[in-house]
Amino acid sequence: MGKKSFFSSFGFAAEGIRYAMTTQRNMKVHGLAALIVIVAAAVLQVSTMRWLFLLLAITLVLTAEMFNTALEAVVDLVSSDIHPLAKIAKDTAAGAVLLTAAFAVVVGIVVFYRPLVELFGG
Repeated sequence: MGKKSFFSSFGFAAEGIRYAMTTQRNMKVHGLAALIVIVAAAVLQVSTMRWLFLLLAITLVLTAEMFNTALEAVVDLVSSDIHPLAKIAKDTAAGAVLLTAAFAVVVGIVVFYRPLVELFGG
């Protein structure tokens, strides 16, 4: 594996991220939510540890959404017919995204609860 193929792999990865962000509605929603959370964390000056949890949650959700997109593409490539196993694969991948998004919501509540209470005088 030469330098060219090593550096090319970053380009391919960037293309995958671009594809997901520009074509997948849920990826756009998650990306917007991530941007809002990042801005809110900066404005509220959350601690380094809280930043780490927020960034972990954001990364997990975006990664799960990209795996879901990849799996759906492979299933569609392999099976043009509606098949019960294809449905199971797609539904399970979507469930993984839902679980990571639920985790992200819990992280957001834990991270932002105290700073928001302090901001609004509770």
